[in-house]
This record gives sequence, structure tokens and C-alpha cells, in this order.
Amino acid sequence: MSIATPEHLRAYRASLLHFHADPAFADHAYSWHEDGLLLVDGERIHAAGDYAQLAPALPAGVDVIDYRGKLIVPGFIDTHVHFPQTDMIASPAPGLLPWLERYTFPTESKFADPVHAREVADFFLGELLRAGTTTAMVYCTVHKQSVDAFFEASEARGLRMVAGKVLMDRNCPDFLADTAESGTRDSEELIGRWHGRGRALYAITPRFAPTSSEAQLQLAGELAAAHPGTFIQTHLSENEDECAWVKSLFPGARSYLDVYDRHGLLRPRAVFGHCIWCDQRDFARMAESGAAVAVCPTSNLFLGSGLFDFERADAAGVALSLASDVGAGTDFCMLGTMNEAYKVARMKGSYLPALRMFYLATLGAARSMRLEGAIGSFAPGAEADFVVLDPQATPLLARRTGACDSLEELLFALALLGDDRAIRATYSAGRLVHERPPAR
Repeated sequence: MSIATPEHLRAYRASLLHFHADPAFADHAYSWHEDGLLLVDGERIHAAGDYAQLAPALPAGVDVIDYRGKLIVPGFIDTHVHFPQTDMIASPAPGLLPWLERYTFPTESKFADPVHAREVADFFLGELLRAGTTTAMVYCTVHKQSVDAFFEASEARGLRMVAGKVLMDRNCPDFLADTAESGTRDSEELIGRWHGRGRALYAITPRFAPTSSEAQLQLAGELAAAHPGTFIQTHLSENEDECAWVKSLFPGARSYLDVYDRHGLLRPRAVFGHCIWCDQRDFARMAESGAAVAVCPTSNLFLGSGLFDFERADAAGVALSLASDVGAGTDFCMLGTMNEAYKVARMKGSYLPALRMFYLATLGAARSMRLEGAIGSFAPGAEADFVVLDPQATPLLARRTGACDSLEELLFALALLGDDRAIRATYSAGRLVHERPPAR
């Protein structure tokens, strides 16, 4: 194979894995190169393939960074996470609603201070990169300055991030409430300032239906229609008490999802967190509209919210992805999220292969966000976000992966036994943004 001579070409030798389709529904869904070479031209992927085929055509003077014994995959994508809740992770509560009252709302009140917001954003992004996550859909707080602080921090690192100001005009403390009009005005201002600036993208973000009035939801839907390239993110059918509350607040709606649908909030680039208690009609409507689900297993188990039904969602054809949902979620790392997703599927009587879990955390998430071709794979021209996984990161992981005799076994061991120690390095737009020192 002939390779051009890009000015900023870099080469990485390792095992390579990336996806072309969902392995649950397609043959030849992925590319696996046991001895592979990833070529990066500046901020973008140039080529990915077998070392034996690509190396002979490398231009003279191109250094090959040697990660043999490691596995390179596209950067992980977390489709539902709250950066202001970083400092309240692992906070005890008997359920979702008391957890919000006791911990979430007081913690988020501090983000009126832009200095505090920036300090937390910097720490949060460092944790994501340490966990191998290069893109996330991020909830900020009701404060405009929390969004500015987050995007300023991500811009400084050159990260592909989606974030938005929470909209919340009722059923919340007065110190966190906006109004239907002020929330829309602030969101529109933030869209103008950040959406499409560098690698930043904006998400219109009603917290969840109970904390938004009909007027606020209507204005959010109108804002989404006026800015079709933006994202929409919110919570849906997480907890049975929450679902009952929504039914009492919106008695005319067929379901929790129908509340959002009636206000124009179902469309491509709309990603709904949880969706545990959705029925088949809900999933079918989501699939029809192009909306997607962010499955949040560690959060759902932590709060006792329920178990996501992968089989029901798959039967409807709705797009799925995995998400940490920190701070109810208890692990920034998508390997830990895969671990719990596997167990949730088993408890619901289904089986989630490791190949599919890695798909859901990479290309599946990119497809859910309608960013396929930009992130989530090693397609030529894609943004060069990738993570280097170390199967020998811990003695137990090394012992288990040393006995693996298939790719599925290797990925399964990484998902079930791996954590942030297995993240050898993280690259964003072709730049090294995290590196774990080799074990001594």
C-alpha cells in the first residue's frame, strides 16, 4: 500500500480494534489487527491496518511509537455525565429523589462561583482522560458561568465535548431556579458563544420533566427547532417514584417520553439517560424519531432505580450507548461501566458480549450522537481520539489475559477486571493528553 507524506504524520504500533457496525446485528462489524499500525496526520486519522502492510510504505523519518503488547481503540465516549457532581460521588441516599435534595442541589449551588466551576471542570476532565474518555455529553448547572467554565477548560485541552446549562424552573430550591424565559435566553446566548467553536458542541438540557414547567419545555423545544445542529439531553424513566411524579404533573401525557415528545424534544441528537421504565411504544417512538438512549448501569444500581432492558430496546431498534452518570454513577471509567452493564443484562436474562460493549462505548455512542465519521472509529479523516489499553496493567489482569485465546476473551477480561490503571495513554486530536507511567 502506498502512503502519502503528510507533514505531521505519526505512527503507532499496537493491536488495533475499531467498529464499522453493531456486532449484535451485523457480520464483519469490526476490524481487528493483532499487529497493527495506526497513522495519524496532525489531528486526524490517516490510516489503520496491519503493520506488515503499512510499515513498508512509511515515509523516511516517521517515528513509530511502539505500543506492542497493548491494544489501541477509539477514545471512549460517555453519553451522560454531570461534571458538577464530581465532588459528591459516592454519597449515600435511599433513592433518587432524596439524593437530589440531600446532595445534588446543595453541591450544584456552588457553581455560581466561576472560580469554583473552573477548578472542578479541570479536575473532572483530568479524570475523564485518565479513564480513557475523550468525548462526553455533560450536564452543567443552571448557572451560565458553569458552562463557560467547562468549555473553557475543555477548549484548553482541545477536547471534543458536548455540554449545556441545566433548565429548571420549578420543584427545585429557589437558589437553583431559573425561569422559562431566562433559561431559554441564557441557553441561546451560550449556543451563540460555544456551539461549533473549536471542538465544543452545545446541548439543550432540561434537567428532567418534573423540574421544568410546560412553558419551559415548550421553549426548549422551540430552541431545539431553531438550532437543529444542537443536542438535547435529559433524564427519562429512571426511577419508579419519579415516573409516578411525572404522571401526576402531566396527566394528559401517555407516558414520560410523551411529555418530551409533545414539546418537540424528540429528534436526532436527542439523548435520554436511563430509560429503565420505558415501554415498547416508547422505544419504538424513540427509534422512529432518531433519538437515543444512554444506558447508565452503575448509577442505576447505586440508586436502586432498576435494570435496563437491552432486549426490549434492541427489538425496537433504538440507538444505544453506555454512560457513567457520575455522580450517581460510581466510576468514571467506561471499563467499569461495561462491567456493570454486563451484569445488568444478565440479571434481565440477556447477554452482552464484550465486543458489543466496546462498540457501545465507541462507535455506538458516536452514532447515537450523530457524530459518526468524526469520532468513534479509525475511519480515514476521523478525529484522532484514541486510547491505549494495557492488558498487563495489574497482576491479575496480566494473568487472565495471558490465558486468553480469543479477542472476545481479551475484551471481556479488560471490561470485567480493568479500571483506570489499564489506560496506558489517552490521545485527543492526535495529542497525548494523559499517560500512565509504566509500573515499577
